[in-house]
This record gives sequence, C-alpha cells and structure tokens, in this order.
Amino acid sequence: MKEDSPQDDKRLSIGGLSALTACNIETIRYYERIGLIQAPPRTGGGHRSYDHADSRRLAFIRRCRELGFSIKEIRALLGLVDGGDYTCGEVRDLTLRHVEDVRRKIADLRKLERTLGGIASGCDGGQVPECPIIDALYRAPATREAERRG
Repeated sequence: MKEDSPQDDKRLSIGGLSALTACNIETIRYYERIGLIQAPPRTGGGHRSYDHADSRRLAFIRRCRELGFSIKEIRALLGLVDGGDYTCGEVRDLTLRHVEDVRRKIADLRKLERTLGGIASGCDGGQVPECPIIDALYRAPATREAERRG
C-alpha cells in the first residue's frame, strides 16, 4: 500500500504534519500514545520527525474518524493493512458492521428528536416562571412513559 513519492525523503515536524493533515497536534500525540501511529524518530534537538508514510497513515485515520469509525475499528482496519494480507472482503465486513452501528445511532437520534419535540410542544414560550420543558426534564423517564400511555 506504500506509494513512492518525491516527498518520501522530506521530513516534517509535528507542526508541519498537523498543517499538512489538518490534525491537531495533541491528537497526533494521542494517536502515538495509543499506538495508531508509530512514534517517529527524533531530531538531534529532540523534535519529532515524520515522513510521507506518517502523513498518509494520519490522513487515513482522520478520514476514518470523519466517517465515525471508532478507535477500535480503526485499529482493526490498520491491523489488516499492516499485516499486508487483508482481503477486500474483510474490510467490507468491518465496514458493514460499522454501517449497522450508524443505523442504530440514527434510530436512537430519531427517537431522541421525537422525545424532545414532544417535550417542546408542551411549551407556549410564555413569560411565566413555570416551564413545562423544565418540568418534563425533572420527571423520571418511567413517569413520562406512563403519562404518554395515559
């Protein structure tokens, strides 16, 4: 999966890597700490020194995060890639499991939307200090469910 690039021999500081990948410096350090990216060699002055392969890996991780993959899922994808003997089917299976998680989250968000909409619909936005939204938020979930049923 490694592609040669004229930039392969160009080294980057952590700030340069951050700018190139639009990834926060603290996030890069975190990914190093948890082993998603290897700790790079250090310069004589002790500064991190990254290469093109590091920027590609970090871009891969960032894109996975943008798509909602968990750290555990990213670790599994990288494990497949790093092993070098992965199949497209293995990657697809992991991705389809993630799609199912996304669908569950969407269903949960729709339920949350209906609940909040129902709570907000009980408020006329008036000036009185009593607020049906605050009252609903103070009630226990079982109480709200019983009131809905009737």
